[in-house]
Amino acid sequence: MRQVLIIDDNPQIRERIAARLAESPLIRIAGQAGSGSEAIDAVQKLKPDTVTLDIRLPDQSGLDLLKRFKALYPQMRIIMLTNLDDHRYRQHCLRLGADDFLSKVTEFDRILGAVIDHPVLGASACTPTKGEHHGNLQ
Repeated sequence: MRQVLIIDDNPQIRERIAARLAESPLIRIAGQAGSGSEAIDAVQKLKPDTVTLDIRLPDQSGLDLLKRFKALYPQMRIIMLTNLDDHRYRQHCLRLGADDFLSKVTEFDRILGAVIDHPVLGASACTPTKGEHHGNLQ
């Protein structure tokens, strides 16, 4: 079963994502976060194997979180979500390590497939790689 953390500053969007993902018995919503600082705390506490991550958050860039999470937890699946439907953002996010990039406007219906159509790893994807510590991500 996939453990998904939803990170978006808009509570209505978070609920819409959660409702869509709840359609699958293969997914459990581990939690939600509305800011970068909440996201950092939630990743450390909840240890999700998949994260949906908005590019724009009130206290920091989703791009910075993408880099940080991929550096510490390279096996964590990160699906970037944005209203900025621009191929340059898509390419940049994929270069930074995003596993997928979806427009909230034109590709929202793909979110369920983006989460479940990826192999689940045996251990939590949020387990730090060897030699890493559980210290502050900042």
